[in-house]
Amino acid sequence: MQPEFWNDKRPAGVPNDIDLGAYRSVIEVFERACKTHADRPAFSNMGVTLSYADLERYSAAFAAWLQHHTDLQPGDRIAIQMPNLLQYPIAVFGALRAGLVVVNTNPLYTAREMRHQFQDSGAARWSTSIPSGITCSRYWPIPRSNT
Repeated sequence: MQPEFWNDKRPAGVPNDIDLGAYRSVIEVFERACKTHADRPAFSNMGVTLSYADLERYSAAFAAWLQHHTDLQPGDRIAIQMPNLLQYPIAVFGALRAGLVVVNTNPLYTAREMRHQFQDSGAARWSTSIPSGITCSRYWPIPRSNT
C-alpha cells in the first residue's frame, strides 16, 4: 500500500507528512500529545478509557518506580510481555520515560521462545501479566529483590 493511499483518509487538519525534525525523541512526541490532548481518550479497553492525562500520570509513576525501586539504569533493556491491556502502554511509556530500552515480547510465546528472546535481547528485567509470568519464571530467573 502506498503512503498516498492515506492522504484523503486523515481527519481535517492532520498533515500528510510529519516533520521529523520537530521532535528529539519518541518521549517528546508522547509528552506533547499528553499535554495537547490531556482530556481526550488515549486508549480504551474492556469498558475502561484512559485519557492522555491518565496515561501521562500512570506512566510517570511507573517510570519513577523503575528509577527509584530497581537497579535499572538508562540504556538497560526491559522486556515487556503483556496482552492487549491498558497496562501495556503505561508500561511501555513508563519504561521509555525512565530511559530504558523496551524489548517487546509476545505473551503467546512458549517458554523456550521466551528464554531465547530474553537471552538474545539482553533484557535485565521483565514486566508482564501474571499468567505469562508463571510460565516464564520456570525458565528465566527472576530477581527476588526490588519486588
